[in-house]
Amino acid sequence: MKAVILAGGLGTRISEETHLRPKPMIEIGGKPILWHILKLYSHYGINEFVICCGYKGYVIKEYFANYFLHMSDVTFNMRTNSMEVHHKNAEPWEVTLIDTGENTLTGGRLKRVREYISDSSFCFTYGDGVADVQIDQLIKKHQAGGKLATVTAVQPPGRYGMLALDAEASLVSGFQEKPQGDGGWINGGFFVLEPEVLDLIEGDSTTWEQEPLKRLAADGQLQAYQHRGFWQPMDTLRDRVQLEELWNSGKAPWKLW
Repeated sequence: MKAVILAGGLGTRISEETHLRPKPMIEIGGKPILWHILKLYSHYGINEFVICCGYKGYVIKEYFANYFLHMSDVTFNMRTNSMEVHHKNAEPWEVTLIDTGENTLTGGRLKRVREYISDSSFCFTYGDGVADVQIDQLIKKHQAGGKLATVTAVQPPGRYGMLALDAEASLVSGFQEKPQGDGGWINGGFFVLEPEVLDLIEGDSTTWEQEPLKRLAADGQLQAYQHRGFWQPMDTLRDRVQLEELWNSGKAPWKLW
């Protein structure tokens, strides 16, 4: 099974970083967040990836073109104009990088890579968030449900702590640090899709989260896999700092490999 990853957006809400590189190439623990996402899928045996590039896509291409240089020790012999790579940290990945246009919307990007997707189920996610989603269980849920699409539903963490108040005495009886939102479920990415969903995408101006998903839901072809574990998008600089702190603590929940 292949995994398609969106990696072409502008990332305007984290412009402190994205004026130099596309959002999926912002680093967590010295590695692009895109690398962390690929490692998660690879942990579950998915090693074929189709990356939908757009804004500064050449940065992603250069990263994978020079992957051994980024991940291994190397000797440059200036006299002979040669290079020797030591201790190659190879990944079992096949990565296809497709320029899907700088201004193409999410649905349009997915449709543009259609020829690189086989005629079987495939995974699909965003290139700017990490989670400890059990990809194997997600796929089993999709296969058992027999629907065209399965979306991972998550409950986003609350941004602020919550007070437990005694209404009569106006006393604080407890405090919960960053509760799990308000109990609502949202689209957390990490989809499993059938190729037929691509027929619901009209073109570059189609947003995946609008017409296609709404149509699938209306037709009873969209089911949810409820994920109650860790999930965190990297929308702002604050999010990046939080993810960096988790990684540096040695307890990053998404590091399953």
